[in-house]
Amino acid sequence: MSMITKLEIAKNWLPRYTGTKIEDFGDYLLLTNFSNYVQMFAEQFKCDVMGIGKPMQTATNSSGLTIINFGIGSANAATIMDLLVAREPEGALFLGKCGGLKASTEIGHFILPTAAIRGEGTSNDYLPPEVPALPSFKLHKFVSDKIVARNLEYRTGVIYTTNRRVWEWDTDFRKYLLKLGAIGIDMETATMFVAGYVNRISRGALLLVSDMPVMPDGVKTEESDRMVTEKFTKLHLQIGIEAMTEIGVKGEMIKHFTY
Repeated sequence: MSMITKLEIAKNWLPRYTGTKIEDFGDYLLLTNFSNYVQMFAEQFKCDVMGIGKPMQTATNSSGLTIINFGIGSANAATIMDLLVAREPEGALFLGKCGGLKASTEIGHFILPTAAIRGEGTSNDYLPPEVPALPSFKLHKFVSDKIVARNLEYRTGVIYTTNRRVWEWDTDFRKYLLKLGAIGIDMETATMFVAGYVNRISRGALLLVSDMPVMPDGVKTEESDRMVTEKFTKLHLQIGIEAMTEIGVKGEMIKHFTY
């Protein structure tokens, strides 16, 4: 009896999770965990939001750029990177939010991670812990160019990815984070990089600093998150759109190399 393959599962599950046919996904992707990003994208390009009521929602513009809201956390990040083998995209950029861990990183700053620390555990199911979680740097160059063209600052550095959603109260964990020297903390980036590498998907991340959780009064609240959303999310999305559209227009290959 033959066993079902990963590709067969992905081809069945990607449409089931997203309400979107495989052939309707674009060659280039924006990945996020915020439904309002998908809605803003759809309004800008006057396209439909697919997958309402499904675990994930998508929208695709006439240029062949697709945005996917895959949900929150490393398990969901791993799931979408696994399911995307059914489509084999040319590149995927994660538009996420993170907590800033250094005083030099302020709310509203953008971070292009040079690497991510695999504190979430999910990526251990893909590769041994000593394998670094890295983006595709050529993809990041396109993103960097779009930020610089707007005369905006951005930061680079290492992101710590954790599975813990509520950790801000834990004094020992906060001290541990400061020892690592990471510039920010989130729940998806390391998983995205490792699962993307394993699935041969060129990937990157543009993170928006939404709070400063290790600083006094820096823990995210409903009010502070609303402020970040109102001031910065449209710009965050627009930079991602412009970067991934330019890659598609130029037709540049973001080659996948093994370590």
